[in-house]
Amino acid sequence: MLSVAAAATVTLALAGCAPTTSASAGGDSQSAGAKGTVTVFISGDTNIQTLWQDALIPAFEKANPGTTVKTTLDLHGEHDAQTLAKLASATKAGDAPGYDLIDSGFIQAAGDSGLLTKVSSTTIPNLASVPSTTVAAGKGYGIPYRASSVLLAYDSTKVSTPPKTLDALLAWIKANPGQFAYNSPSTGGAGGAFVTTVLDRYLSDADRTTLETKYDKSLESKWDRGFTTLAALNSSVYQKGVYPNGNQQVIDLLGSGGISMAPVWSDQVISAQDNGTLPKTIKYTQISDPAFTGSPSYLGIPKTSTHAAIAEKLADYVLSPAGQALIASKIAGYPVVKVDGLKASTVAKFSGADPNNLRPGYYSETASDMSNLWDQKVPGQ
Repeated sequence: MLSVAAAATVTLALAGCAPTTSASAGGDSQSAGAKGTVTVFISGDTNIQTLWQDALIPAFEKANPGTTVKTTLDLHGEHDAQTLAKLASATKAGDAPGYDLIDSGFIQAAGDSGLLTKVSSTTIPNLASVPSTTVAAGKGYGIPYRASSVLLAYDSTKVSTPPKTLDALLAWIKANPGQFAYNSPSTGGAGGAFVTTVLDRYLSDADRTTLETKYDKSLESKWDRGFTTLAALNSSVYQKGVYPNGNQQVIDLLGSGGISMAPVWSDQVISAQDNGTLPKTIKYTQISDPAFTGSPSYLGIPKTSTHAAIAEKLADYVLSPAGQALIASKIAGYPVVKVDGLKASTVAKFSGADPNNLRPGYYSETASDMSNLWDQKVPGQ
């Protein structure tokens, strides 16, 4: 995550590269006559902008006549440092930042730096429908609204009963040489989740929690048993130790029949089946003891937003069953609310997965160390 200190090093010379307001946005949300108007700042890909512009916003505006929602996009979050620095400056000056709800990966950094409004189920009632652990991970300022996790995908024409636990999966890999693949952890989160899960098998709950929430290099020596287990799999994985470069290459191997089983991101495998690039014979499930990792995405409300009440109402709508169903249908995003509050058709989209059981991965610096150590300790050993 970016820190405000890091963001502040970005000079005003970058102003010409600032995020631009989308064509549908029509200008600053603080313009004259904009009462009832809010702007969502999106730091991400065009699919997330499409989710807001084509699904969430029209539905919210229809349900709330007289309210208008605009969007501003910073494609791929290329200017996150500049955006965070400007948000810090606006907050310090007590000025409105020009947007009222943020959809970005820098929510944690912004919240830790005191730039966001505290939230709760008092102001956003549907937060009460989100599992408490997911809400707690937002530290009181992040609003979880969609999620994804790594699942175990398998070719049902070759595998009738997939493993349900990590131990059973490791045994299956050895019993079916060449039929399992995972990408190197530095090239994608699906492979990283598999590695993390094997390493966690040998850790205490307390050590896992520490590695998830802060950087403690002293604990990394406890990964040795896990790395030994992973190195011992070399002769049993795809082509006796070939690790695909990225999540998509693993999906492609599954689709072509090159392998029978692999860890994959939930949104990738579901979207691939929806668009026909992956056959419906590829099924997916979640293992346990422990499960693969997953993560929610968070929204945040700037502390100096002049339309915080409307932003809260919009966030609450996104967490409603209707809003969660739109996220599921448009981008195959997990609902973050408890599934017993959703329509059966929405829940069915994620059969075989457990959207309410998201096990976090390692803290960013810890995850980087893990990837580097995997490179040293696993391939070719």
